Amino acid sequence: MTRYHALAITTSYWKPKENYIDQIIKALEGKIESGDFVVVSEKAVSTALGCMVDESKIRPSRNARLMARFWMRLCWGYPLGILCHFGQRLLRRLRDYPLDSGSRHKQVAQQYAGVLQALMFGSEGGIDGSNLPYSFVSLPLENSGEIAQQIQHQIQMKVRKNVCVVIADTDKTYRFRNFFFTPRPAPMKGIYSFGGVTTYVVGRVFNFKKSSTPLAVAGCNLQASEALTITNIADKARGPGSGATVWDMAARFKVDINGVSWEMLGKIKHKPLVIVRKKML
Repeated sequence: MTRYHALAITTSYWKPKENYIDQIIKALEGKIESGDFVVVSEKAVSTALGCMVDESKIRPSRNARLMARFWMRLCWGYPLGILCHFGQRLLRRLRDYPLDSGSRHKQVAQQYAGVLQALMFGSEGGIDGSNLPYSFVSLPLENSGEIAQQIQHQIQMKVRKNVCVVIADTDKTYRFRNFFFTPRPAPMKGIYSFGGVTTYVVGRVFNFKKSSTPLAVAGCNLQASEALTITNIADKARGPGSGATVWDMAARFKVDINGVSWEMLGKIKHKPLVIVRKKML
């Protein structure tokens, strides 16, 4: 039987143009051993690389406005949200979905991820606004495999430890027996991505076992089932950061959903890295 021990590593908030690899090296020195798994938050890397969109500058289409007003408020706020076992607080928020900023967000989701992803209630196609200020949202990495290899190589060269680097997203992968599927585009090999909103609803309605999604692995041969175990452990160790959703983040700072600043985010603990270590019994 294999057990795992996880240690979430606190760092400063990675702003755009941050040398995130240097930050990773400094944070891991003296803490890792060869054979460890280092799970890196995709969003933290995406933010450091400036892979973001300022939605305040987006002009929403008529379709995006209709999606915000009717699809989000009426469909997600009532039948879909109830079928997907959403809590009452989230249902209330969806029923009062913001029309202006929500329309802009749906326009970005359609433009970058397509309609099936835009019909999701959040994190459409890996697009996410939590842990980001103002009207910014992060975009998914297009080259997560290359970035994982760069990080793994730099750790090996500078810290002299052979570790396995996993880049992961909090968007969920669902398990049906030995079949792993997710609405999130571009997961690691062995996880199937399709269907967008349909896949999400099926996974939630039938309450399939779920885990955070591994996107890329470097430094070891890792099967999807073990990678999902590791990312799930890392996600629990890391916690929600400033908030699991933009609503939670805004509530934490007692501002509206577009009122969180860079300074506010810089004052809280951020854990973009988690060391996961095997313990053989």
